[in-house]
Amino acid sequence: MQNLFEPLTDYFRKNQGLLTRDDLLQFIEKRATLDESADTIAILLQANGYPIEELEDSYIFKPMHTNYKDQEYVVVDIETNGSKPGYSQVIEIGAIKIKNMKIVDRLETFVQCAYIPQNISELTGIVLKDLDGAPSRKEALSTFKEFLSDSIFVAHNVLFDYTFLSASFKRFGLGCIGNMRLCTIDLARRTIESEKYGLLGLSETLNIDMKNHHRAYSDALCSWEIMQHSLKNLPSHIDSSDELIKFSLSSKKERKSKS
Repeated sequence: MQNLFEPLTDYFRKNQGLLTRDDLLQFIEKRATLDESADTIAILLQANGYPIEELEDSYIFKPMHTNYKDQEYVVVDIETNGSKPGYSQVIEIGAIKIKNMKIVDRLETFVQCAYIPQNISELTGIVLKDLDGAPSRKEALSTFKEFLSDSIFVAHNVLFDYTFLSASFKRFGLGCIGNMRLCTIDLARRTIESEKYGLLGLSETLNIDMKNHHRAYSDALCSWEIMQHSLKNLPSHIDSSDELIKFSLSSKKERKSKS
C-alpha cells in the first residue's frame, strides 16, 4: 500500500490532479502487489488518509484543488520511550486540527506503557505513574487515526513522527498513514532567517513562549506557531496546499543539486 502513495501522487500531478476512475484503477492494477481488487485498494487508500475524493466517474487529488488557507491540517507531536518503533512505543500524543487557519479541535493523550527509561523521564518529565489509566496503544492510535482523517500531517521533523506512527499503526492492524505531510523545519528554512531551526531555536528567534518543551501538545502548539510565521512569508504564487508542500521541499532539492 505505501509503495503506491508517492508514484500515485506524481501521476495525479502530471494530470492536473484529476484522474478518471478507469485511469486510477489501471494505475493501481499495474503497480499493486496486494490480493485485493483495484476498487478495494482505492477504498483502502482513502481509509488510510490518502487525500483523494471520488466525483462521479473521476477522482480528484484534493491538495491540488484546495487553497492552502482553506486546507485542513493536523499538527502533531509525539513523545516516545525510544527512537525506533520496532523496539519502542508512543507514550504521549499531542495534535491540533487546523481549518481555515484556525484551531478547530485538539487531541492530547498519554498512552499505556510498561517502561520509560530514566533519560526519557528526565527529558519529558513523564513518569510511569502519569500513564495510570491511560488508553491502550491500540485505543490511542485508533483515536488519533480518526482525528487525523485525510488532513495534511504537519510536524517539526515530520519524518520521525510520521514514520513512527505509521509503523505503530501497522503493528496494531490499523493500516498505515497515507496522508500528505508537511515539515515545519523545511518550511521554516525557506521562509525564516534563524541561526537554528529546532523548536527551541526558532521559538527564540520568533519570541514564541515555550512552556513545556518535550511535551507533545505544547510542542505541537509551538510547531503551529512556527508554521503561521512561515505562511506570512510565502511567495505570492503559492496557492494550493500541494504547492505549499512542494515549496517546502524545494530547499532539499536545491541543496542536492548543488552538492
